[in-house]
Amino acid sequence: MKKNVPPISYGDYLQTAGLLNLQRPRSDEFNVKAHDELLFIIVHQTYELWFKQILHELNSVMSLFASDLVHESDMGTAVARLGRIVEIQRLLVDQVSVLETMTPLDFLDFRDLLYPASGFQSLQWRLIENKLGLRSDRRLKYNSTPYHAHVPPAEEQQMLQAEKDPSLFDRVDAWLARAPFLSNKDFDFQAEYGKAVRTMLENDKETIIRFAKTNEDKERNLKQVAEAESTFAAITDPARYEELRNAGTFRLSHSALQAALLILLYREQPLLSLPFQLLTKLQDIDELMTTWRYRHALMVHRMLGSKIGTGGSSGHQYLKASTDQHRIFGDLFNLATFLIPRSELPPLPKSLSTKLSFQN
Repeated sequence: MKKNVPPISYGDYLQTAGLLNLQRPRSDEFNVKAHDELLFIIVHQTYELWFKQILHELNSVMSLFASDLVHESDMGTAVARLGRIVEIQRLLVDQVSVLETMTPLDFLDFRDLLYPASGFQSLQWRLIENKLGLRSDRRLKYNSTPYHAHVPPAEEQQMLQAEKDPSLFDRVDAWLARAPFLSNKDFDFQAEYGKAVRTMLENDKETIIRFAKTNEDKERNLKQVAEAESTFAAITDPARYEELRNAGTFRLSHSALQAALLILLYREQPLLSLPFQLLTKLQDIDELMTTWRYRHALMVHRMLGSKIGTGGSSGHQYLKASTDQHRIFGDLFNLATFLIPRSELPPLPKSLSTKLSFQN
């Protein structure tokens, strides 16, 4: 700690005088009675403060993954900071409940004073989406125009630059693709996993044939196994996987998806614990973004009914549609499709198990 640092008061450190002077209801300016406008402003200003913190954490994690080598100590830091983002997101979702203490009639007291301002124009929210890895071709049009066409030019440039820069998705994809344990002289994960899947599905077929009560049941269940075979084959065959990736079924590179699957299947191995936590936090972030969008859509429906939003959008319909369309880490969620029981997992050779246990 530096010496000779002058004392400072709580108010001066937090600049509370300036902070508390930032809430300026337009209803006061135009002499309109609207008690709840102050709540509306404070909730949205609080959102923006939390967005600032999320970007602070997100930028730091992205810088850690910008290197070709991510050290183990950096993995712990990344997981902790992503965990902080997750907890902030929980607050953002809960904050919707505070805003919902305002009734539709309360909102109508000042709604007409807000045109054409809209939460859609939040620069920081768009930067969060872009930095996480939301692709521009997945974005819904806003009034038939690109999302960035509704903000000042300087903010538009920031949004477009964030689109061009490598996202966290890109950097995690590259990090996963570099995983050193997918294939070596003692263990080929893709081959061993494929063999285990085939054995598991053959056992399923035998069970169906032995215990099916009717031919109809047998045919239906065997068809399901055949569909499962096709699904599993897609990720063990690089060429087939690339076809599906080009068609938009997958986004992660084949090597990255294989590494993510290995991490999920062998997550008890000490060296894979932090990578597993990291992938889990990314899913948490994506899920909570979706939850927040959905809660926001419900709130807007509750406040506006079928009216258009203040920015001219289709109101809650636009927000509701974005909940599915704007997902980022869907591949990680879909990995559950390819998990197999622990009892069916190929055993790791001792040489690899030793390395994954931090032993030489």
